[in-house]
Amino acid sequence: MFEDLKVIDCSTVLAGPSVGTFFAELGASVTKIENPAIPDVTRTWKLASEDKNTSVSAYFSSVNYHKHYLKLDFKNKTDLNQLVDLIKTADIFLSNFKKGDAEKFGLTDSFLLSINSRLIIGKISGFGEESDRVAYDLILQAETGFMSMNGTSDSGPVKMPVALIDVLAAHQLKEGILTALLKRTKTNQGSVVSVSLYAAAISSLANQASNYLMEGYTPQRIGSLHPNIAPYGEIFRTNDGRLITFAIGSNKHFQILCDFLGLSKLTSDERFSGNVERVKNRTELQEIIQEIISRWNADDIMEFMHEHFVPAGLIRDLEEVFKNPESRKLIRTEPIENIQTKRVSQIAFQLKS
Repeated sequence: MFEDLKVIDCSTVLAGPSVGTFFAELGASVTKIENPAIPDVTRTWKLASEDKNTSVSAYFSSVNYHKHYLKLDFKNKTDLNQLVDLIKTADIFLSNFKKGDAEKFGLTDSFLLSINSRLIIGKISGFGEESDRVAYDLILQAETGFMSMNGTSDSGPVKMPVALIDVLAAHQLKEGILTALLKRTKTNQGSVVSVSLYAAAISSLANQASNYLMEGYTPQRIGSLHPNIAPYGEIFRTNDGRLITFAIGSNKHFQILCDFLGLSKLTSDERFSGNVERVKNRTELQEIIQEIISRWNADDIMEFMHEHFVPAGLIRDLEEVFKNPESRKLIRTEPIENIQTKRVSQIAFQLKS
C-alpha cells in the first residue's frame, strides 16, 4: 500500500518506533536512525533470560520491524549532512527529541520543511513541546489518573502491564500522519503533526472522564469491576479451577445468565432487578453467583454463553493466548542483527477492496 513511501525514524523507546513499524508493515521503506554511542535505550531493556551481550532485546524487537538501521551522530557534521540528504527525499520524519534538541541539531520544523516542502513531520513529546519533563509511560499513567483508578482498595495504585500511554500516543500519531497524507494529496504540502503522551492519555479517559465531568464522580480502585455495570468484571472460579468473568451489559444478558445458573428468581428481586440496583448490591450478587458457578466446569459455561450471545471470557495467560490460531496470525518474525525476533503486528485491521 505504501511501497513508495519513505520514512525516516529518529524516535526511540516505544511510541515513535511503533509508528515506524506500522508504516513498514504497510510496505513503506523505513530507516531507523540511532546514535552510535547512545542507541535506542530499549536495546538494553532485557529479561533476565536474555543474552546481555547482544544488541537486541525482546522489548526493542516489539516495535522495530522491517526497518533499515543506520548509525549517525547528529553532532558530527558529516553524519548530520547525511541525515539531511535522506530527509530531502523522505515523506515522513519521526522524532521524540527532548526540548531544545531539534534547535541544537538544526532540525527545526521550519528548516525541515524548507528542504522538503512535502515532508510530514511526526513528533512525540511527554507533556507537550514546551515541557522539558522526562516522560516515561509509568509517569504518565500516574499523572493522568490511570493508576489512581487501576488496582483494588487493598493493592493501592497499580500501573498497567503494558506501556499503554505510549501505545495510545502512537495511535494518535498514526491517525494524525494519515490525515496529513490525505491532506497532502490535495495541497502537495507537508504538515507538522505533534502528539504528547499527556494529551493522548487524557483523550483516552473516555467514559471515566465523563463520569467525573458530568457527575463529579471520582473513580475509585475497584479492580476489574465497572463503575456503571454489574456483574461486569467480577472474577469467578469454576469447578475445574479456572477463572471466568462476565460483561452483563443488559437485563436480557442477566436473565439468560440467571436462567442458566438456576437463579431466575434474581431477576425479579428488587436488589437485582435493574442495572443500577445490581451495581449497588454487586458484592452480594457476586457471592450468590459464585456459589453456583463453583459447581460448573468452565468449558460448559463458556459453550452455553457463546450459544446464547452472553459476553463471557476465561482469564488466560499469554501462553494460552498464543495457542489460539487467531492470535498466531498476528505474529511477525524477522532476524535483526542475526537474532531471530518476534513481535505482534501493529496492524489489527483488514482492508478489503
